[in-house]
Amino acid sequence: MKKIIYNQFAKGWMADLPKVTYDKRIFVVVAPQQTAQAVDYLLSMPLLGVDTETRPSFTRKQQFKCSLLQVATHHNCFLFRLHLTGMTPDIIRLLEDKTVPKVGLSWHDDIASLKRLHDFEPGWFIDLQDHMKEIGVEDLSLQKLYANLFGERISKSERLSNWERDILTPKQMQYAAIDAWACIQLYEELLRLKETGDYELHSLATELEIEEDFRIYEELAAQKEQGR
Repeated sequence: MKKIIYNQFAKGWMADLPKVTYDKRIFVVVAPQQTAQAVDYLLSMPLLGVDTETRPSFTRKQQFKCSLLQVATHHNCFLFRLHLTGMTPDIIRLLEDKTVPKVGLSWHDDIASLKRLHDFEPGWFIDLQDHMKEIGVEDLSLQKLYANLFGERISKSERLSNWERDILTPKQMQYAAIDAWACIQLYEELLRLKETGDYELHSLATELEIEEDFRIYEELAAQKEQGR
């Protein structure tokens, strides 16, 4: 049976989905001297998932710079706390590397954010938003993409938390790791679906019409039963 995916994903469908959890190792990099070994390890991997976080500002006058760079492998995730490490030569080496593909979502914005810390020449980056339309998917947020392709919900509850707090909470670390790791899962599933054609693309509008027709049918059936 082919996988059913949708051109768009209704937000209302999200509530009933099981929540994504992350049970792999997370390494938090807080000192400049830790970055060399971490980058050496990451660049030995065949594929990486990437994302960034910035401390939110709730006033127009105050804007913060990029706080965190998340880089995931299939089996673990490194969280580079950039406001503590700075953009070390090794982090620049990672970002400019052209040997290992690094998959992100709306990564053009992340690159711009990282360049405000230190200029660099971006290496081999793949933006999922540039490729998901190849299989007809139009809703391109990470949460909707993951729900659409895997039937699980990525929680966004930590998005507006303080990414420059002294110690990241377990929930923050989970959130950050999932966002980078999910990019790997989505990219590999995209490649699989394109190669095998093992999917059916359904229209959200048609699906909602069917749901509405069924709801009306149930209401009429209930009214008929009550009228007996």
